[in-house]
Amino acid sequence: MVLTNLHPSFGKKAVYVLDCGMCAETVCRRGMLAVLVADGKTELFSTDKYDRSAVGVIPEIFWAKSCWCKIQSLACLNCGAVVGYHVILPCVKCLKAVNNGHRCMFHNKFVSHCYRLDEEGDDFLLWKHLKPYDEDNLMSRECLR
Repeated sequence: MVLTNLHPSFGKKAVYVLDCGMCAETVCRRGMLAVLVADGKTELFSTDKYDRSAVGVIPEIFWAKSCWCKIQSLACLNCGAVVGYHVILPCVKCLKAVNNGHRCMFHNKFVSHCYRLDEEGDDFLLWKHLKPYDEDNLMSRECLR
């Protein structure tokens, strides 16, 4: 089974493996290169689910700098470095904008990335072929740099 509720334009995007920029621990195997909805210029990686065994939520809640979303920082559980944030309450502006539905963001300056390979290991995996989180083989470390 593959994701079917994804807008067609997002289905053509590659899936990335993201590693903490400080310690190289894998923090996400379901990353998508995206642009921040609130400003349209800032590139980052988003995901539909983050690995709770690799990333933790910092309890402090604050407002995003470019809109009225309420967010919490995400930190690598291996070294403690902040690698991104989780949108806990999106603002009206962001909800109305075309978006991929992802609420977890990873700053591209705080993570390294590589293309995640498809099941055959021949090419990079596209979001339209990505299995739902509970069926995804998150243990595979195969990626293309």
